[in-house]
Amino acid sequence: MARARELGLRVLGTTSPNPPVGAVVLDPDGVVVGEGATSPPGGPHAEVHALAQAGERARGGTAVVTLEPCAHTGRTGPCADALIAAGITRVVVAVPEPTRLATGGATRLRAAGVDVQLGVEQAEAAGGALAAWLTGVREHRPHVVWKVATTLDGRVAAADGTSRWITGPEARAEVHRLRAGCDAVLVGSGTALADDPQLTVRDDEGRNAQRQPLRVVLDRRGRVPATARLHDDAAPTLVSRAGTPTALLAELFDRGVRRVLLEGGPTLAAAFLAAGLVDEAVVHVAPQLLGAGAAMVGDLGITTITAALHLHVTDVTRLGGDVQLRLRPTRHTGGAESSSGGS
Repeated sequence: MARARELGLRVLGTTSPNPPVGAVVLDPDGVVVGEGATSPPGGPHAEVHALAQAGERARGGTAVVTLEPCAHTGRTGPCADALIAAGITRVVVAVPEPTRLATGGATRLRAAGVDVQLGVEQAEAAGGALAAWLTGVREHRPHVVWKVATTLDGRVAAADGTSRWITGPEARAEVHRLRAGCDAVLVGSGTALADDPQLTVRDDEGRNAQRQPLRVVLDRRGRVPATARLHDDAAPTLVSRAGTPTALLAELFDRGVRRVLLEGGPTLAAAFLAAGLVDEAVVHVAPQLLGAGAAMVGDLGITTITAALHLHVTDVTRLGGDVQLRLRPTRHTGGAESSSGGS
């Protein structure tokens, strides 16, 4: 199952609005004979890829899948039927299918005599590659990952406005990996005007990757000029005039976006945090002190320590001379949704 989860992570950002599923097929002796992950929309699902690789060696074997195999016909046929046809006798599933459309795979498999085990390492799978898709299922909005680079004293820019580069090359390379795993990258017009970012996914040589997420700029007043790098032909761009973070996420969800990387400045970050719309935070901390300059987040509407927004640290990683913190915030900020957002 750990390997299946890893396979799902490899296609994160390429499958939306479908879930990034990983699958491993073992022969009757427990030897891995096939692996697969979900293709972009319209292509084969993870189970089909793994079965194709396994061939006849799958007969009498086991399929390990991060999400319950589907039982409906969409752009592709039901994965439950493909497993039955391949002669699989046991299916181990991490996350039961939560949608009414695709549910019933386990029932269909059991009716065909297949042994099905649900909920194996469910929490790990639900918190991994499937997290964004599950947010969409539960809340009908994209999953939001807030990324910020800060000094030890919580500054994202110096008093004169300079901010390049707070973190080192290893942290900057990680940002490109984060972007590659998202469907969209979001900034406000303030960041677009101050930094003129391109917001593309680039490799170690600075070359743009073949697949690019949607670039989104929240620009209600039309302040970002057509000459901005966000408007070049390196990647698609959406200029939104949405009035609130909720409205913006609804607009993106309707476009099939399921995972958003929020790279905006302190005002936009505060608007999303105050509205309870940040699902994960990735904070890159550089061992520097500025003492003045822009803070990493704006006003959250919190006036007392007991109302503070608490975050749970899920991972700490060294990135060269910097430190990456991965956190999950609570929904309780003490504030209300703001229409502000650096636009």
